[in-house]
Amino acid sequence: MSKSSVVEAVGARLQEAGLHGALAFLNSRTPHRFTGVYRYDGEMLRNEALYDRYSPEALRGDDVPMPLAYCALVGERGEGLVFADAREDARFTWKSGSPVVAYCGALLRDESGRPYGTVCHFDLERCEPNVSELERLDEVTPLIYRWLQSDGARDRE
Repeated sequence: MSKSSVVEAVGARLQEAGLHGALAFLNSRTPHRFTGVYRYDGEMLRNEALYDRYSPEALRGDDVPMPLAYCALVGERGEGLVFADAREDARFTWKSGSPVVAYCGALLRDESGRPYGTVCHFDLERCEPNVSELERLDEVTPLIYRWLQSDGARDRE
């Protein structure tokens, strides 16, 4: 799918089915089990919405302490992060307490450009990510941020 078609599809899903529907669409494009939206909140990463391929009826996941969250690295670096298996990646040996093995995440920014959170795919097993998927996540983050700030988000699923 091209950039514009993914952005259009996510926009349509947000309007038709809310954030959970948009996350389900994004998840269908990846081998990862989970697709979620997380918000930075001090020492915690707050789950705003989650799509679990194995339990699609679940709407939310757990909040995560920032020291265990790969999403924290996205905010610190100011750019997306992708890896297939953290257990085999020397950059992440210090995160051995995280159950997440595979990750693909893009930074959500507020209207001023400050880090707000992430949109990410992740799995508890190894996943070979499609590197272009990080680009697609990055392209849809403005839509998702606007939706989170909208009346639609206040009437959450």
